[in-house]
Amino acid sequence: MEVTTAIKDEARRQLAAEGAAKLSLRAVARELGMVSSALYRYFPSRDDLLTALIIDAYDSLGDAAETAHAAVAGAAPARRWVVVCEAVRGWALAHPHEYALIYGSPVPGYAAPDTTIPPAARVALVLIGILREAFERRGLARTPVPAELAPEARRMSDELMPGLPPEVAVAMAAAWAQLFGLVGFELFGQFKGVVEERDRFFRHAAAQLAHGVGLVFP
Repeated sequence: MEVTTAIKDEARRQLAAEGAAKLSLRAVARELGMVSSALYRYFPSRDDLLTALIIDAYDSLGDAAETAHAAVAGAAPARRWVVVCEAVRGWALAHPHEYALIYGSPVPGYAAPDTTIPPAARVALVLIGILREAFERRGLARTPVPAELAPEARRMSDELMPGLPPEVAVAMAAAWAQLFGLVGFELFGQFKGVVEERDRFFRHAAAQLAHGVGLVFP
């Protein structure tokens, strides 16, 4: 376990310095004073190491979202939504290179395996849980979807967000993309010279996302 941790820690240092595309098992082994053959016993390929780093990043982000949500468990759904969104942003600002690994440019030649899907879904599941509880207890404001989108809306609801109306499932998918778009724009510099009061801006934007999915502030 200690060796595995050391390998991943050095790999993260390389991510910060060189980016994921240049991650090298040989370079990691060299920095740790290991021969490459010894490192291969822990991670047979670069892709195996990347997958471990990706899962760790998703799990760390999921922990942040779930911990933030638990801390405001008694609050109104819209308030909990905003707190979770702010936790996502806070984690990204504190871990920019890990955020770039999971939400930045794809790594050439790498295809993430299915094992990354459950940890990747953790933030979405927290937000979906807030919506499901609000719908069951208080109801949600709903915006009808166009007729041509109705079959896809039903599929999304049935397969991905059971218990939520189709139109809410569509709104949730859009809000999920917008949340990470907002975070990515800030982290990767697109807000430079555009948004200066970023804490206040993000809080307002997260509240607008809450309205968009049908949550109402008390």
